[in-house]
Amino acid sequence: MTRFTHFLAVDWSGAKGPRQKGIALAVALAEGGAPVLVAPPDPKGWARSEVLALLLDLPGATLVGLDLGIGLPHADADAFFPGWDASPADARGLWALIDHLCADDPHLEAGGFVTHAEASRYFRHGAGVEGDRFLLPGAATREGRFRVAEAAQRQQGVRPVSNFNLVGAAQVGKSSLTGMRMLHRIGPRLPVWPVDPLPDEGSVVTEIYTSMAARLGGVTGAATKIRSYAALNDALDRLGSPPVAGTGAIDDHSSDALLTAAWLRRVHTSADLWHPPGLTAAVARTEGWTFGAI
Repeated sequence: MTRFTHFLAVDWSGAKGPRQKGIALAVALAEGGAPVLVAPPDPKGWARSEVLALLLDLPGATLVGLDLGIGLPHADADAFFPGWDASPADARGLWALIDHLCADDPHLEAGGFVTHAEASRYFRHGAGVEGDRFLLPGAATREGRFRVAEAAQRQQGVRPVSNFNLVGAAQVGKSSLTGMRMLHRIGPRLPVWPVDPLPDEGSVVTEIYTSMAARLGGVTGAATKIRSYAALNDALDRLGSPPVAGTGAIDDHSSDALLTAAWLRRVHTSADLWHPPGLTAAVARTEGWTFGAI
């Protein structure tokens, strides 16, 4: 039996600007029914501050999935930023540092961090402006550093991008950094698993990866984006969810949120997902985890 009443999936964005078309929220109810999109307060899209306010006023006991990285690699080098004296000791310290260095950035943007004289050296910015510490000695691949949870994701057939990568359409670095600013501002008012222990009651935030939900929904091939209602409803059916209303095209932000809300409802009672073998106390405290990675 579930203790959660609502399952909220948030497809996030690290883009600049006060409102983001790339942010989409969808909710599925524990009692059943099709997942539904949560309309933004403004037709131009969600402001990140509005998502923050929503997370601080959740209905019932809500399991929230944020499609962003809640941490940076730490286990590979025993530090987020080896060689930098300001490197924090844990995830909450990391969130606080990012928010502090971005204090002058509007809309929870993260420009102040990725351009900081020290922090910027660890990120991949693009041709000619590569961070000189993006690849540490002994890095497993030329793709940069990865967390323990991301290594587990690769074993499950998905290919996450390093959170230190700021280049390309698939990069998640900017969205993760803006998300960490939001998590810092949530503070202790809403637990973030597994940085915080899973509470016995109430709402909790987790990190999700929408590609993993798509795989369970039967999406195959290199691409996991769904761009039609027909394909979305096929995937929802595989998750045991009723279909959503609509025909023709749907943007992939909305489909990601809808599918992942239904996925959270379907899989959250699996004990294995809350106790993956790679999730040690040290990993939980520093890097966090992606719900669904085992």
